[in-house]
Amino acid sequence: MPAEASTAGRVLSGGLVYHDAMRSSRVGFWIVAPAIGMLAGLLYGLIFEIELLVSAIRGAFIGAPVLLYERGLLFQAWRTLVRRAATPIFVVATLATYIAMIAVGNAGAGTILHHAFGYMPNPRVAMLMSEAGLAYALAISALAAFVFRIRDLIGPRVFANLLIGRYHRPISEERIFLFLDVAGSTRFAERHGDLAAQRYLGAIFGALALPVQRSRGSIDDYVGDMALVSWTMEQGTRDAACLRCVFDFAEVIAADAERWLTEFGQVPDFRAALHCGSVVTAEIGLERHKIAYFGDTLNTTSRLESVAKELGVSILVSGDLLDRLGTLPGTIIVEDLGSRTVRGRHEPLRLAAVHDGSRPSSPMQASSMHGTETS
Repeated sequence: MPAEASTAGRVLSGGLVYHDAMRSSRVGFWIVAPAIGMLAGLLYGLIFEIELLVSAIRGAFIGAPVLLYERGLLFQAWRTLVRRAATPIFVVATLATYIAMIAVGNAGAGTILHHAFGYMPNPRVAMLMSEAGLAYALAISALAAFVFRIRDLIGPRVFANLLIGRYHRPISEERIFLFLDVAGSTRFAERHGDLAAQRYLGAIFGALALPVQRSRGSIDDYVGDMALVSWTMEQGTRDAACLRCVFDFAEVIAADAERWLTEFGQVPDFRAALHCGSVVTAEIGLERHKIAYFGDTLNTTSRLESVAKELGVSILVSGDLLDRLGTLPGTIIVEDLGSRTVRGRHEPLRLAAVHDGSRPSSPMQASSMHGTETS
């Protein structure tokens, strides 16, 4: 294990690198979105024989808000609320949102075309939309709403990989896995009942979605009170994104502590185990397709979550993953736990507890630092 990882309690600098990278990606999409909208407008102009400058400007003004909205950069709170709704409500609310953005975007484009280019005889005509244009925009919006709902239901990465057939034939690849277990969910179910527990877990996993998206990861499965998240080796090791995802999730929970207490009577806590290695990834199923992983790496990660519970550790990371991460960015505290035999492995596995030094320790982190098990 590198000296940086094996030195207990060492705090490493550069904590803004990860968030700067995420911010740069979001800023870049504000440029990409109008460009994509402009291309869609040019296609419309070619199909309906409309002057390309006019269709390109309208496409940019109409398409950009829709793309930014779906990226979570516009009306984020409203988008989150809509995505949590039942599918019929989701479709109606999404189409209504698209129509509103189409109307506003078209008005903005018409104003620019009238005042800057003199294409329209007056502002009123500039803001009107042709029947063909409205039908085209609504058809594209309806298709987009349907596609995005399917994407949400099966996951963005799975959706994309199924479309391109990447895993139609099994392939061997290296991935980073995170097993995130909600602590105390069984006791919550015993006190409040299964329906309340399902609402509780649903809210927690909903809060996990954005940190995983920011870190370029994928939520691959939910099993009871556990979520399985994975990254490609490149995405997960970049600025320690896989660790940052866990810290980001903890921040999201802590920032909304009052709401958790009001709605559920407690603030969620969790255990996380991270490991990396080679797996076989394949598309399985006929009527219901799924991308599944096979190999000892996944099994080891699952068993590390049990070890984390035994040790009372909030975030447990294997030495294999720490070696691949190298010098860690951010104010990250790494506590060397030595080597430990893990069921199913012939050789002991080096382990470490990882803490975010920029935040006060959670109750579970505090217990792990003092060797007290949290059940």
